Amino acid sequence: MKHLLALAAALAPALAATARAQAETPDEARVHKLVEPRMGSNVKVDAVSKTGYGGLYEVRAGGDIFYTDAGARYMFVGKIVDLTTLQDLTRARADELAAIRFADLPLDMAIKTVKGNGQRVMAVFEDPNCPYCRKLHQTLGQIDNVTVYTFLLNILSDDSAAKSKNIWCAPDRSLAWQQWMTEAKPAPGASAACITPNEQVLALGRKLHVQGTPTIYFADGSRSGSGFDAATLEARLNHAAR
Repeated sequence: MKHLLALAAALAPALAATARAQAETPDEARVHKLVEPRMGSNVKVDAVSKTGYGGLYEVRAGGDIFYTDAGARYMFVGKIVDLTTLQDLTRARADELAAIRFADLPLDMAIKTVKGNGQRVMAVFEDPNCPYCRKLHQTLGQIDNVTVYTFLLNILSDDSAAKSKNIWCAPDRSLAWQQWMTEAKPAPGASAACITPNEQVLALGRKLHVQGTPTIYFADGSRSGSGFDAATLEARLNHAAR
């Protein structure tokens, strides 16, 4: 059995590469072969796919998205925006690729807030110094019947971790979090003995390629890093709960 497990582990990268190759068209595979060595010896290209905009090819590497031309001579780094709708197509694509199984999230490392019957669920990665997170909380003030799991991802300021620790260690961490985000009321200082999941959440954020706050995961595993008005958030919660 041990030999079989070792063989399976050894073959896994090759099998994954074969699966990617089979998924790519011959044209995409050609671009893949050209672009990977040109991106540097330490860069592994996960997949290449042709986009519907300007003949560009999407290059995925380590959770990042780049673009190249058919000859893999030029590399485009940045966002593609649809000027007719102002939609950030790169962000939308990254969110599509970042879908997960919601049940796999370690919810014990999150602050749990229940509103109404709490039947719908969402998880949010937030930093206590994030202004866009405050706007999300204004929107959430108009939403009922939802359970929100908040992962405190300290990536914006030097004091983010200290603020997160104070909130996590408060007698009622959900209330402390709400008061901080809606009233800027700081939580009391935490004791040195209080243990937080700050480092584990940072590791989780890296694993999921969460690069900004707020980042929202819905019950169906879909992800969004975009802001919502109340009506749009309601629609996403209802769709994910089906």
